Amino acid sequence: MDPCFFVSDLHGDLARYRRLFEAVVAEAPAAVFLGGDLLPPALGPAHGPEGAQAEFIRDVLAPGFTTVHADLAGRAPRVFMIPGNDDCRVEEPSLIAAGARGLWEYAHARRLAFGRYQVYGYACVPPTPFRLKDWERYDVSRYVDPGCVSPEEGARTVAVEEREIRWGTIREDLERLAGEDDLSAGVFLFHAPPYQTSLDRAALDDRRFEHVPLDVHVGSIAIRRFIERRQPRATLHGHVHESARLTGTWRTCIGSTHCLSAAHDGPELALVRFDPGDPAAATRELLPAR
Repeated sequence: MDPCFFVSDLHGDLARYRRLFEAVVAEAPAAVFLGGDLLPPALGPAHGPEGAQAEFIRDVLAPGFTTVHADLAGRAPRVFMIPGNDDCRVEEPSLIAAGARGLWEYAHARRLAFGRYQVYGYACVPPTPFRLKDWERYDVSRYVDPGCVSPEEGARTVAVEEREIRWGTIREDLERLAGEDDLSAGVFLFHAPPYQTSLDRAALDDRRFEHVPLDVHVGSIAIRRFIERRQPRATLHGHVHESARLTGTWRTCIGSTHCLSAAHDGPELALVRFDPGDPAAATRELLPAR
């Protein structure tokens, strides 16, 4: 199989997307994995105008992948996509509709065949300090870290049943998603990284909330425990932009599972190239955005 591309946390950056489209056309990977936080910020006075995310899907994302398909014709890659916690769920129908037109495959809470592998997508993250809660869930319990905002508070762009908000957890979602599957050929496209690894290290050193020290690891306990117990072939992560800069690495292993991150806090496009058959050989390149 040709190498696959993995990127995450592009946040609507036009230069990064141009660089991604150029690289896809130049190298014709077998697949492109988009790991969430794909669209420009949309909530609050410091963010873009209402409708910015819908416009980005219509005017940038969809035309970009349409051009990729036209340029590569029969060699166009599969594109697997999940949203992230900064992507408004009100735009989910647009992402699904574009997927139905063949531009990409919407993967959140789905299992998709990819040759002899299975791709599983999951967008949700544990509670954060941020306002938008469309893609936030309690992790393994209803505990919320100091300084973070409960999923029962904050803002949502779509209505969700109170029971789901109050009692739903990432742990339960992952059990439903994977079921009794043999995950030895499973590739999991997550937005959140696993807890207490090099991939979830945040710049929270010496920070306190109401005199309580903040945990510098902000990933998902449920995702870590899931990987430890089920041992998929590879997992892909983003969300914590500064993790690679702070730890000096963008990859780790949990048992036999290779965990790779494409999160990056610089101006470049962080492009991870990997083969699901040999994830140990994955590479990550910072491509200057232009």
